[in-house]
Amino acid sequence: MSVTIGTPLQSSAFKVLLLGSGELGKEVVISLQRLGVEVHAADRYDHAPAMQVAHYSYTLNMADAEELKQLIQQVKPHLIIPEIEAIATQVLVDIEQQNIATVIPSAKAVNLTMNREGIRRLAAEELGLPTSAYRFADTLESFRAACDDIGYPNFVKPVMSSSGKGQSRVKSFDEVDAAWEYAQTGGRVNQGTVIVEAQIDFDFEITLLTVRAKNADTGEIETQYCDPIGHRQDSGDYVESWQPQAMTQAALEESKRIANKVTIALGGCGIFGVELFVKGDQVWFSEVSPRPHDTGLVTLASQFQSEFELHARAILGLPVNTTRHSVAASAVIYAGVDDHNLSFSGLNLALANPNTDLRLFGKPEGFKRRRMGVATARAETTDQARELALHTATQVSVQQN
Repeated sequence: MSVTIGTPLQSSAFKVLLLGSGELGKEVVISLQRLGVEVHAADRYDHAPAMQVAHYSYTLNMADAEELKQLIQQVKPHLIIPEIEAIATQVLVDIEQQNIATVIPSAKAVNLTMNREGIRRLAAEELGLPTSAYRFADTLESFRAACDDIGYPNFVKPVMSSSGKGQSRVKSFDEVDAAWEYAQTGGRVNQGTVIVEAQIDFDFEITLLTVRAKNADTGEIETQYCDPIGHRQDSGDYVESWQPQAMTQAALEESKRIANKVTIALGGCGIFGVELFVKGDQVWFSEVSPRPHDTGLVTLASQFQSEFELHARAILGLPVNTTRHSVAASAVIYAGVDDHNLSFSGLNLALANPNTDLRLFGKPEGFKRRRMGVATARAETTDQARELALHTATQVSVQQN
């Protein structure tokens, strides 16, 4: 079956509405526009990164069901791509049920993965996948009991948050109340519920980018995998990533089995960032994002088609290629300050090595730990690529004006 795309800003336009316009969404917009798609970008604040490259942009509270419904009625998109957690997901379920638009990858996937409780219960209780021991709690009293039950150290996360917000490692009962308070203020949508997870003794953690896309000949949805991505986190937020992550063949096959089971259960087409813990040949499921993953920024330097191009192709029904051409790494550039109107210097120094590259996201406001850009690097080994990416990132100086 032939795939047809019209002309942007014309009556034949194929329209995509992006809900959440951060740096990952920005790369998705660019990939979609290269294929002739008309893109509408929405976020809660003006001039978000993806808004700067979209055909149209809108500022609204996407967690407000009425505001979101009105925007969808106004744009009349063919596809809706949620990029963040703070969205009125029931609206998307209704939109999909009424065949008004297709939600990427599916309304079910978005609904389940926006909430850690939904995806954890699906993975552990319905699919029987290996996970850490866990408990949910929605009051301070039940939270204290959950921490004692799981034991110490443990990890505490709001059921709705991202980029490490509200997450903490609790080493003893003395830290329990402070962790509860932090989780309550750090969630994207303050539902009051948190997950307490046992600490797993793992060697490393990976992101297995998993792509569900239609076969060019049969039209059947097939699953393909990028090479595993290793990453280092600080307080639940990614700091650097590299591809490939060395692992045993048995662990890689088990990682693919888990990723396949989860993504089939969620349904739809597109890229999924499946996070896994690995120790020897053992693998545990951690989380899944039904969209490009921040650690996957490394694919801008390592693959023939980055995770953003893979996502764009898959949701449009086009063939994908997950082949890697280089060993590469990425390193985050933080603002380091709380201020607007920042400048970035030292770019010539950062890019002096021909195997390096930069993405500066264009966020209008910086916070000390806000990701403002990323450096990528290619090398012969992952250790060399990591060293070069980190060096490149440190050459970029963020300045207040």
